[in-house]
Amino acid sequence: MTETRPRASFGARLRSAVADRGNLCVGIDPHPGLLEAWGLGVDPAGVAEFSRRALEAFGDLVPAIKPQVAFFEEHGSAGIEVLEEVLSWITSAGALSVADAKRGDIGSTMAGYARAWLADGSPLACDALTVSPYLGVGSLDAAFDAAASTGRGLFVLARTSNPEAGGLQGAVGADGTVAQSVVDEIGRRNSGAFPDDVGSFGVVVGATVADPPVLERLRGPVLMPGVGEQGGTLEDVRRIAGPALRATLVNVSRHVLRAGPDVGAMRAVVTDLSGQFSFADAP
Repeated sequence: MTETRPRASFGARLRSAVADRGNLCVGIDPHPGLLEAWGLGVDPAGVAEFSRRALEAFGDLVPAIKPQVAFFEEHGSAGIEVLEEVLSWITSAGALSVADAKRGDIGSTMAGYARAWLADGSPLACDALTVSPYLGVGSLDAAFDAAASTGRGLFVLARTSNPEAGGLQGAVGADGTVAQSVVDEIGRRNSGAFPDDVGSFGVVVGATVADPPVLERLRGPVLMPGVGEQGGTLEDVRRIAGPALRATLVNVSRHVLRAGPDVGAMRAVVTDLSGQFSFADAP
């Protein structure tokens, strides 16, 4: 009987992937406008072809790929079936999958989400999942437990760059801003769950925010959207990430996908960006 070896932690696997492929994370966002621009149908077949071309362009170039779940869900069960295939294709390309689902709930409902996205054997199982802590970080306990036990990871929304976020995430309490309290709690959980290794629990911080939380004690990865068409720059990434720079995934989606549908054109854009966003030598 063949013995199955335990999966290495997401934090360790991400560290290895970043060392090999740099720090760029590219999104797969098959929204209707892009599907039409690529000459594809706004339907499951179009979503599948869009995803296939995207993965052909950069699946072997970047450490992580982030499918935006909403653009698959809107096509119902057929769209979810495509998403299941895409998650499998990402693994086959040697990249890590980050399902951008932003799940967040309480009790048994959160446990259901955790089983769907983080359990071995689930058709939707990904390497890491984005989650929202704004019902309280403790409401995500089922996801933290599932991720740690299966070698997967989480990216917890902390300080996002959408205009509506500032009033809530930047609100100041006894322990600093709400966003800082989220980061600090994720850091504590990393220290408890991964005392001898890099943590698997990360945070999402936008590259365009003027008031980012301090990431010094996070001990885990950072997912940083907002670079490129949204205005974030390499200097912003360095400013915000600080000591977490080596563990930061710089997420770029539209800037790459608008170079499609030509696979070679997208590949050229990703190759250029990968050279810019590679922090293996960061302190």
